[in-house]
Amino acid sequence: MPTDEAVAPPPPAQVPPPLVPGLRGLLTLAVGVVLVAALYFGREVFIPLVLAVLLSFVLGPVVNLLRRIKLGRVPSVIVAVLLALAVIGGFGAIIGTQVAGLAGNLPQYQATVQKKFAGLQQGWLGEASRVVQKFSHQVHDVTQKADAAGTSAATGPAGDTPKAQLVRVQEPEVSPLALAEKVLGPIFEPLTTVGIVLVVVVFLLLQREDLRNRMIRLFGSGDLHRTTVAMDDAARRLGTYFLAQLGMNATFGVIIGVGLWFIGVPNPLLWGVFSALMRFVPYVGAFISAVFPLTLAAAVDPGWTMVIATAALFLVAEPLFGQVIEPLLYGHSTGLSPFAVIVSTLFWGFLWGPIGLILATPFTVCLVVLGRHVDSLEFLDIMLGDRPPLTPVENFYQRMLAGDPDEAQEQAELLLKERSLSSYYDEVALKALQLAANDYQRGVLRDEQLDTIRRLTQSLVREFAKRPDETPETEGSEKAGSEASLAEKEHPKNEAVPGQAPEPDARPPVWRGEAPVLCIAGRGPLDEAAASMLAQLLGKHGLGARVVPHQDVSRENVRGLDVQGVAMVCISYLDISGNPAHLRYLLQRLQEKLPGKPLLVGLWPAEDAILTNQALRRQVGADYYVVSLRQAVETCLEALRKEITPAPPAATTGPTRAKAVPAPT
Repeated sequence: MPTDEAVAPPPPAQVPPPLVPGLRGLLTLAVGVVLVAALYFGREVFIPLVLAVLLSFVLGPVVNLLRRIKLGRVPSVIVAVLLALAVIGGFGAIIGTQVAGLAGNLPQYQATVQKKFAGLQQGWLGEASRVVQKFSHQVHDVTQKADAAGTSAATGPAGDTPKAQLVRVQEPEVSPLALAEKVLGPIFEPLTTVGIVLVVVVFLLLQREDLRNRMIRLFGSGDLHRTTVAMDDAARRLGTYFLAQLGMNATFGVIIGVGLWFIGVPNPLLWGVFSALMRFVPYVGAFISAVFPLTLAAAVDPGWTMVIATAALFLVAEPLFGQVIEPLLYGHSTGLSPFAVIVSTLFWGFLWGPIGLILATPFTVCLVVLGRHVDSLEFLDIMLGDRPPLTPVENFYQRMLAGDPDEAQEQAELLLKERSLSSYYDEVALKALQLAANDYQRGVLRDEQLDTIRRLTQSLVREFAKRPDETPETEGSEKAGSEASLAEKEHPKNEAVPGQAPEPDARPPVWRGEAPVLCIAGRGPLDEAAASMLAQLLGKHGLGARVVPHQDVSRENVRGLDVQGVAMVCISYLDISGNPAHLRYLLQRLQEKLPGKPLLVGLWPAEDAILTNQALRRQVGADYYVVSLRQAVETCLEALRKEITPAPPAATTGPTRAKAVPAPT
């Protein structure tokens, strides 16, 4: 028997709690620990391999150049490796000769340092030294008295002090084999490493295509075209970057060597080579390389002029290269965040020592490039790369949710340097509002949070009131596009809406008012913000518009709606929840209030069923359906032009309604 008891509304959707890391998470952690341990304990094996891989990137363009002059694969590889061996051997010979000459002059430098410190001891340094010595003697006397008191208490009045015993240590005789190992060991170890590196480089250069195919099979066989393009692009850009960095560091070393030669510091070739190598260590490598020339300058010059000139040379050269020349030549091509550079330097320095410090940045660059192009390794780009971890849409939503519109505006200003305002509204702001609307439908967004997002979004729209809807002319756009990852290249970036509305004198009378377009917000809590964006864009293209909240067109209030001077109506919906009945009734009320006026419905979620169901569109009864603000503005401008120049009568009678504007490509 039916009753009048009300049915309780269903509870709001709940967000499931975060999952507790299970066996898979523990297995991943165990694999990470094992991998780090293998890198540490197997560094004798991994260091030559990594050096060989990086050297193959450097020699790859050289091999390609030799092959283009018809030298052949094997001869090209052999010539390139011999060239690298000659360069390495030349640097080794220079370093050996310079170190030998430096060692022969050490007694002379020692005498100069002693004279300089003797002079300092006669001044304030000597006074400070005497104070420290006096304090040290006092502490020593107190310690001796305490030790004597403790010794007498332990031995007693009748205790006998034990006599000291003479012990003689005799060194064992060194065998010839041990002597040879001690002398030749430090020489053979680096030579063995160089030999292994060169052998591996030869095989890497000869088997490049085969190794590339194996990498494709491992990481991206599901999309061969995309993975092949990504691997080729990554290898090309890595080789270019390594060559550019090698050239920059070599130039830095030459400038340091020449500068030290002019200053008069001994062994300038040694310090130039050392500075070039140390500059591979990010941020601090160049300044660490200045310690030895500064010490030598202090040992050579009786005064301080040479020390000051050497310090000035490094303080000018390194900022000039790091902050001016490098960004001009190849930009921030490392793609690493500053935090990632520091962490990677510490990590690889701990694992592999000084070699790890030099290899940290190149090796991390390899990982980041792979992370940008291989989906399964994307986490490397997120953790180590310098690109924003959140998409512009997610960043907009997160900043509005946190109540921080200033950062959202700052990000918008950056995006508007390379895209139009209508593109930013369509591809960033509206999609962020859709995320908020979806979260509100799921019950994870509170009413006060939703009100904050709506209020801050409208304030952000007001900040762009004076900005025109134009596509900016960005310099170097081709270069920026070539450096973008595949995901960034797929992100849409539409141009500004073309054209402007005719002058008011050239329009029909109904379109001459201050606001001929009426922008009505849907019943969603964020639809009014979307309607404000549409009204602003219409105004920038010469069509005045005003925004009306949804409650003004309700059944109770629609009779009092001011429609004077309205030529067209645009309705904005972020979500109609799969039930267009309320939209159909709203259009019926507007058709009664504004007979004959075109009605446009903007359904910003482009996957809505109305856009694909012809019968549903006829049932709803709108004249136009659009899926972007750009289409809405273009449709309004086109409707005005049709009023100015009426179309010729069609062959069939009857009006054409429910036109769906196609989505932009």
